[in-house]
Amino acid sequence: MEQLSGQDAMFLYMESARTPMHVSGLCIYDPSTAAGGQVRFKQIIEHIEGRIHLIRALRQKLVNVPFSLDYPYWINDDEFDIEFHVRHIALPAPGDWRQLCIQIARLHARMLDRSRPLWEMYVIEGLDRVEGFPPGCYGILSKFHHAAIDGATGAEITAIIHDLSPESVSSPPDRTFRGESEPSALELFSRTALNNVKTPFKLIEVLGKAVPAFASTQVKLVRNKLESAGTVPKTIFNARVSGHRVIEGRNFDLEDFKVIKNTVPGATLNDAVVSVVGGAVRHYLGSFKQLPEESLVAMAPINTRREDERGLGGNRVSAMLIAIRTDIEDPMERLIAVNDATKKSKALTKAYGARLMTDINKHIPSSTLALAGRLITQWGAATRIKPVSNLAITNVPGPQIPLYMNGARLMAQYGMGPLVDSASLFIAVLSYNSKITVTVTSCRDLMEDPAFFGDCIEKSFFESVDAARHLASPTAYER
Repeated sequence: MEQLSGQDAMFLYMESARTPMHVSGLCIYDPSTAAGGQVRFKQIIEHIEGRIHLIRALRQKLVNVPFSLDYPYWINDDEFDIEFHVRHIALPAPGDWRQLCIQIARLHARMLDRSRPLWEMYVIEGLDRVEGFPPGCYGILSKFHHAAIDGATGAEITAIIHDLSPESVSSPPDRTFRGESEPSALELFSRTALNNVKTPFKLIEVLGKAVPAFASTQVKLVRNKLESAGTVPKTIFNARVSGHRVIEGRNFDLEDFKVIKNTVPGATLNDAVVSVVGGAVRHYLGSFKQLPEESLVAMAPINTRREDERGLGGNRVSAMLIAIRTDIEDPMERLIAVNDATKKSKALTKAYGARLMTDINKHIPSSTLALAGRLITQWGAATRIKPVSNLAITNVPGPQIPLYMNGARLMAQYGMGPLVDSASLFIAVLSYNSKITVTVTSCRDLMEDPAFFGDCIEKSFFESVDAARHLASPTAYER
């Protein structure tokens, strides 16, 4: 048995039918590189089964402590069935991008079965008219509960299930795996009693480090030695979410984003991404005359996982708030401002101590977190207070070499995230093999036309790259 941390458990406590708390990823494969030019569903199941022992979270299921008196536990599922988790569907003809987005939005909107290990995979065939991909491609949509993995763990899983060449390295299933029987209520209560004695002391120890850091940071904010991301204006996305989702994604060349970031000394690739997203949100809200005068603020996750915590699963993540400068029209001026805002946010996050914030979450009593989860999801507290942020932006760098699964070449990856009330816009940015994908997840009631938002992403991108190339041209310097 392995107990969840407070941070992991919070993703369970915040979950409802309207707000499923899993992350998803869509991978599109070209089977022409596989032996015989095709991959069978049976081969995919055998491939996953042969590597699943390297990813322990995929064979663990939840055991809840009665009345949420303590955090839940993971145990090895003694009835694990790979064919329950890996499923096979197909798009109807013609099999285009719009149909694919609608299908994955429906699948992403469904909660995972908590009586089983918290993941699913859907092999999706029929992608014959998806622009930019050859006929015969297929997709695999993977869903993992956020209580089990964070972005870093997701990247590790991607590396484990893929090969570096079309010659797949087959592995036999692990026959030594043994499931665990569920603990009795008496055993759970005994563990709870012991943990409830230890937890206050652990929390006091962490707070002893955090309170001085917090107090010192507040003084620096008052003296303007540090700056926050600013006020968070309320937008159409800071509203109650339904249980329905929309998905849209666009592909870009990684080199073009490097062209954008190179126009500003010290700017990073992430700054270029945030600036382009800021321009897209500006175009989208502006078209509905809903653009606030103040800059929107994004929540960006920060990986706090130490090297010795690699492969442990769960969440080691904090967050920082970044002004994405939707108040600036010119793309290069916006990039300069985003670069400055990011530096200030990093300095503030460092002052607070991202790892300390994560450690505090680990030791808050389970009953307190469970109550907070109910306040957020069931009683709508999030929509009655000032929003903490307007959207979430995740940027996960991937390998810049081709990957293969069952001999089929991985062509592109798209990411989808969870939504909660007052935070109904999630933008995932993934880089892989000289490409970048930008994918938006939102609520269908709040974003009726996701393709238009995709158009706004492309418009902002081309404005930025055109401006960057103009500044880099010799004629621009002559003038």
